[in-house]
Amino acid sequence: MKRISILLITVFALCGCKKFVEPALQNNGKFENIYDEPLLAHGLLLNGYTRIPTNGWTFSDVATDNAVTNDLNSGFSKIATGQWTASFNPLDQWTNSKAAIQYLNMFLTEADKVTFDALDPKLNQMFKDRLKGEAFGLRAMFMYYMLQAHGGKAGGELLGFPILLQPETPSSDFNQPRAKFDDCMKQVYADLEQAEELLPLDYRDISSPSDIPAKYSGVATEIYNRVFGRLFSQRFTARIAKAIRAKAALMAASPAFAEGSSTTWENAANYAAAVIDLNGGVNGLAANGLTWYAGGSGNQIDGLGSGANPPEVMWRTSIAQNSDLEASHFPPTLSGSGRLNPTQNLVDAFPAANGYPIDNTASGYNEATPYTNRDPRLALYIVLNGSTAGPGSSTIYTATDRNTNDGLNKVETSTRTGYYMRKLLRQDVNRSSSSISNQKHYNPHIRYTEIYLIYAEAANEAWGPLATGGHSYSAYDVIKKIRQRAGVGLNNGDAYLESIKGDKNAMRTLIRNERRLELCFEGFRFWDLRRWNANLNEPALGVNIMQSTYTPITVENRAYASFMNYGPVPYSEILKFKALQQNNGW
Repeated sequence: MKRISILLITVFALCGCKKFVEPALQNNGKFENIYDEPLLAHGLLLNGYTRIPTNGWTFSDVATDNAVTNDLNSGFSKIATGQWTASFNPLDQWTNSKAAIQYLNMFLTEADKVTFDALDPKLNQMFKDRLKGEAFGLRAMFMYYMLQAHGGKAGGELLGFPILLQPETPSSDFNQPRAKFDDCMKQVYADLEQAEELLPLDYRDISSPSDIPAKYSGVATEIYNRVFGRLFSQRFTARIAKAIRAKAALMAASPAFAEGSSTTWENAANYAAAVIDLNGGVNGLAANGLTWYAGGSGNQIDGLGSGANPPEVMWRTSIAQNSDLEASHFPPTLSGSGRLNPTQNLVDAFPAANGYPIDNTASGYNEATPYTNRDPRLALYIVLNGSTAGPGSSTIYTATDRNTNDGLNKVETSTRTGYYMRKLLRQDVNRSSSSISNQKHYNPHIRYTEIYLIYAEAANEAWGPLATGGHSYSAYDVIKKIRQRAGVGLNNGDAYLESIKGDKNAMRTLIRNERRLELCFEGFRFWDLRRWNANLNEPALGVNIMQSTYTPITVENRAYASFMNYGPVPYSEILKFKALQQNNGW
């Protein structure tokens, strides 16, 4: 031991303590290396992809009248019940989006100096164009998320975020004011236009030189495919840029933002129509779009080729094989934690099978048998008392007087509302501790149904239910197609829809409800209520079932203040930068 100690002392004395413990200089790359090592430059761009909020499920429906949770640590539950502050904001996008924009700005600033292919100048330029196009598109998308989460009124103006188009450095002036909301929207549109100019509509392999854009004429098809071919599926495209434009425009035209925005309902409708036309119009709505997440016999995931999408999905994450969603949301008897509990509010929003709302006498709704003759989406998306679920089609009883942990408030993982979430979950997953079986899952970034609903909402507001604004379909046509796909009103020609098709206000209510049903649990409801200036404080209701009697119960009261229609700028940012204005009330 003494010899070892003497040896170590000698080594430290000869080498110097600092050099002995620090990495060798050759391990520390310089930023300038990106110009000759394109993978390093590419890494800046990939930082944008890794930060996309829809890479995972947020289940912000828990903060609305759609759902509650039995997870006591849920941030969304906390903000819904009075704990939302500028210092505690689970909906924050300021930090994530600003970081993504910083990396994208770095890439855009340096991309033209990077050598992506040293041997072929045209190939080098094509890589630059494509990657810059992706960066512009991603930057626009993150700006949209910034506006959605933090756009709001400060004083008498509707503000967005500081518009930063260059990377910040240690010498930058970080104390920048928020730009006007409309200026932020104009930057979103400008970035999307740049993306469309540089990107293909879709990534696909071509076989004929005639398919090559004129600006790349003379390039061999195999060279073109190296840059714009199918291997890059699920990267940002011109089609995705068009969809982001429609999403952003819908937000900007909505009541909460319209005063400070030059975007109109007509703009939003036209932007959505541009996407729908590329998808085959109204008839392009995917027939099996209700079960895009299903495997097994539905084969919506299991049969997908590499990089392919089902007809319902425009853009998605990679496919992963796991059972995480089922572990969190299956009922307890299926070895799940039953986390998301749909509310009675949401259940009541599903119409009768004949298409009439259940509070309309023509619906035939019977309180004694509330789940009979209902919209098929109800049983497809929500586990009801007596539903079957899981790989063995087990019967799930949520009634209080049944001897099962699936019953109302039986154990910590039981439902608080009398319902469990079924949508998004693969029923062929087995969570039994003795034989867990994982299955394929992915998250959609954009579904086509969302775009059709954007058109329906915007077209109804711009031109009314039946007018087309020069397109080949109206808001009424889109909603009729969506309800037909769901199996609603098939036996009576959807008499309810026919009865209101000339009433803009009634159609608005129906369109908003269809959006609620079609997109439930996918993270839309919270943002929709806010952009509509709708009531955030509807109590979350449930049902207590005992001796076949259904008794409504209040599960959770909401505690939103009126100013919370707009989210806060993080308090830490307000403390650091005097030029930043906080939204009113925060």
